Amino acid sequence: MAHSSWLATCGSPWSALGTLAALATSLLVLSYVSSSLVHRAAYGYGDPYSPDAESPSAAAAAAVAPRKGPGYPPVFAYYITGGHGDFVRVTRLLKAAYHPRNRYLLHLDAGAGAYERARLASYVRSERAFLGYGNVHVIGRGDALDGRGPSAVAAALRGAAILLRVGADWDWLVALGAADYPLVTQDDLLHAFSSVPRDLNFIDHRADSESHHVVVVDQNLLQSTNAELSFSSGRREKPDAFELFRGSPSPILSRAFVEHCVAAPDNLPRTLLMYFSNTMDAAEFYFQTVMANSPRFRNSTVNHSVRFDVPPPQGMDLRSRYDALVGSGAAFAGRFGDDEALLQRIDEEVLRRPLDGVTPGAWCAAGSGEEGSAAECSVGGDIDAVRQGAAGRRLASLISGLVGTGACDGCKS
Repeated sequence: MAHSSWLATCGSPWSALGTLAALATSLLVLSYVSSSLVHRAAYGYGDPYSPDAESPSAAAAAAVAPRKGPGYPPVFAYYITGGHGDFVRVTRLLKAAYHPRNRYLLHLDAGAGAYERARLASYVRSERAFLGYGNVHVIGRGDALDGRGPSAVAAALRGAAILLRVGADWDWLVALGAADYPLVTQDDLLHAFSSVPRDLNFIDHRADSESHHVVVVDQNLLQSTNAELSFSSGRREKPDAFELFRGSPSPILSRAFVEHCVAAPDNLPRTLLMYFSNTMDAAEFYFQTVMANSPRFRNSTVNHSVRFDVPPPQGMDLRSRYDALVGSGAAFAGRFGDDEALLQRIDEEVLRRPLDGVTPGAWCAAGSGEEGSAAECSVGGDIDAVRQGAAGRRLASLISGLVGTGACDGCKS
């Protein structure tokens, strides 16, 4: 199938809107990339909550920059997203996954109000550790998006471009939503990934078995407020030019692969961005398909996202659900609903996170250990030191079994 026919397989009104949405998506992401490369604001909102705003923590951040190289732990970049009413869940997730080595970008989508974003930015600036290390940023204006549509991919690429702009010293990108939560401390995660080659991508993927796909129009690509997807009665056949792959929308991606998707040194990422601009569940396809069709990256994949879905409460008590999560050996779990008791148990028994505090680690000036936790983690500890706990040993065992298991499953050689 010729590339020019992708958007012409549905009725003419939908085709016109689909083409416009595709062009808008590409221009949107490319504008973020261009601004990042010329060291200007990663997005032109000019508000005081942007990562590019002057901050008193800049000097402190430079003074405690993590050491890189052999013998030192990696650095993770976290893109944490939420919507209206997610302030508590986003800040709780941030504190649970916090470590001064890492970088964090928080995004409340267009469904959240300006007050919610201002409150989030104010909270970040009020926390001593966040302010002292200067590694937490808040996007000042939320993207309009629908998690089922291509606007979710555009938002993720935008977040990646901003993280590359504010500091390209990180090794892997981790995207988390407000319904996600860590199952290990950051000490455990950093320790487990210390021996992993930095070019590996932990990306769950499988060849797409569908012969046709639903065509959608995602108006969030064209406006500033959240909108529902519009569905076309038309169907689109699979292309001949490349193979489609799908998987978890929350992979752990290497910096090299993220730069490839954002900067698009060849035409593949841009071409696929156009293709998926009117595809349902685009976030389950985009990164997997770019990876599988790229000669450079198809052999640097691990077919696992190191995540575990929360078991449903039906037929399982709290202890059984907790045991399933912890026993998985995964780094993160997703799809937490109204699970306060389960989250509290993870905080107390796995993370040892004090009430309203960050997860302690070897970096805490007050010190911490597997058998106890610091009452407060403050600026002044060794951010290059990590200590492995029981959950970290389970994660390390999982990763050692995954790494070296082969290249992209089903990709062309």
